[in-house]
Amino acid sequence: MANFTLSGFFLMGFSAKPELELAHASLFLVLYLVALTGNILIISAISMDNSLHSPMYFFLKHLSFLDLCYISVTVPRAIYNSFMKNGYVSLWECIVQCFVFILCGFAELSMLTVMSYDRYVAICLPLRYEIIMDVSKCVHSLLGVWISAVISGAMHTAATFSIHFCGSHVIHQFFCDIPQLLKLSCSNEYMNEVGISYFLALMACLCVIFIGLSYTKIFSTVLRMPSAEGRAKAFSTCLPHLSVVILFISTSVFEFLKPPSDSPSALDILLTIMYTVVPPTFNPMMYSLRNQAMKTALRKVFRRRKADLFCGSTSVNYGLGHKFKIYWENC
Repeated sequence: MANFTLSGFFLMGFSAKPELELAHASLFLVLYLVALTGNILIISAISMDNSLHSPMYFFLKHLSFLDLCYISVTVPRAIYNSFMKNGYVSLWECIVQCFVFILCGFAELSMLTVMSYDRYVAICLPLRYEIIMDVSKCVHSLLGVWISAVISGAMHTAATFSIHFCGSHVIHQFFCDIPQLLKLSCSNEYMNEVGISYFLALMACLCVIFIGLSYTKIFSTVLRMPSAEGRAKAFSTCLPHLSVVILFISTSVFEFLKPPSDSPSALDILLTIMYTVVPPTFNPMMYSLRNQAMKTALRKVFRRRKADLFCGSTSVNYGLGHKFKIYWENC
């Protein structure tokens, strides 16, 4: 599949200036920790709170897991390369990074599509919700998301690394970005990759159209609700998901609209950050800020964590050889 005469690539990183490189790496480290903390909190809250064991939060938990994978496949290695001042990445590392990155990106879009259908059924067909979105339907939807993502990632990666690379083997990016890899091809061998890219772009457009139709139906139904409380409750569950959809799609569009460049500028790096780092970092904030049930569940997680730290038994010796166990009454 791949050109085995090539041993690896050299990633240029965030900046050619060492001081800026370290500053950018430090910022990325902070963003990565924020994304890690936020998504782990979402997963923990949904897993621990029985009131959130519903299809909506089932998909949200897996979306947070996808966000963790999506940001972890590029950012930690980029941070390591910056601090170690070594941008070399082997051929197989680059192949794996491209495969997992495409897999997670396509899986996230597919998951957002499934979640939009779940919201459509919950609001437009409430009496049939439990019948339509039963356990088997949720599991099959999740399997469909992962299978389609694995196939897309395998197709995209196989087409990319079936070409021959020549030249300097320098990738002007902080990860193995496929558009940058195609610039290193020796001839027009990348046409197969372009064809697959257009096919996957078509699939992505169909997902976007499906999401748009779902929310058109949702908003038309919500606006006809006679109760203001009912409208508020519907919006509280839909707006976080819609915000995440808009953020993910709008940032992904930057990848297709940004002009190609042999030596990317700071703007190119910024646009790349918009679709690789921003969505997984801000998705947990959107769900926790707009969703009252999520905020309640997160408060429970923090209270339980506080109880684990301060509750329990403590042995106190009063010098008479007697030990008394003190139990916190509020535990």
